[in-house]
Amino acid sequence: MTTGSHHDNVEKQFGAQASAYLTSAVHASGRDLQRLAERLSAFPEAHVLDLGCGAGHASFVAAGQVAQVTAYDLSSQMLDVVIKAAKERGLDNVTTRQGYAEILPFDDNSYDVVISRYSAHHWHDVGQALREVKRVLKPGGTVIIMDVMSPGHPVRDIWLQTVEALRDTSHVRNYSSGEWLTLFNDAGLTTCNLITDRLPLEFSSWIARMRTPQALSNAIRLYQQSASQQVKHYFELTEDGSFTSDTIMAEAQKNA
Repeated sequence: MTTGSHHDNVEKQFGAQASAYLTSAVHASGRDLQRLAERLSAFPEAHVLDLGCGAGHASFVAAGQVAQVTAYDLSSQMLDVVIKAAKERGLDNVTTRQGYAEILPFDDNSYDVVISRYSAHHWHDVGQALREVKRVLKPGGTVIIMDVMSPGHPVRDIWLQTVEALRDTSHVRNYSSGEWLTLFNDAGLTTCNLITDRLPLEFSSWIARMRTPQALSNAIRLYQQSASQQVKHYFELTEDGSFTSDTIMAEAQKNA
């Protein structure tokens, strides 16, 4: 798949579901958002870029802590949702911009902080995106990535990637903690903090958010049922298909 066709697929997948992501409990709340608010409270004068902002939940949290937020996403429909929701919440320090994660339309040294939540697993080229993050960060600037995380173990990893790809054809990869360390290092960023957690996912709403076709939803259920006891135990797989994934909140800096 070419970069262009992958980006087209991402926009197609998410544009129609923009409103569903605004009201999604998984996206609208969580310990990671609480941690993000606490961390950003240290940057009251910061200009923040929310990379792959989706329906804007991380942007809204950031807007309550910092001076200015740019909500950036590939989907124009997602950005329309962000604009409307920000206005309703009285957040006049949020602006939007459309584009790819791998090609940021911003000047060098433009932002104090870059954040990204539940987006990186859709990026066509994470390495290139992180090099762009480094370019647009000011010297000493911070990047905070929050996403579902691969368990690293090969059997668990292939199980997770398979159910994710069946549910959402725009999925590329959930990365392990070790892979994130390598990706940051290769982009010239210095990792300074890493927190892992667990995220329960209720099957019916998880499927509904992406409007997964019934045939693929059935395939996920069959794949789940055929999983080993080790996999079922690790992912806390239940009879209705709900399961629990690992998450990561990784922070790195651009050297001054």
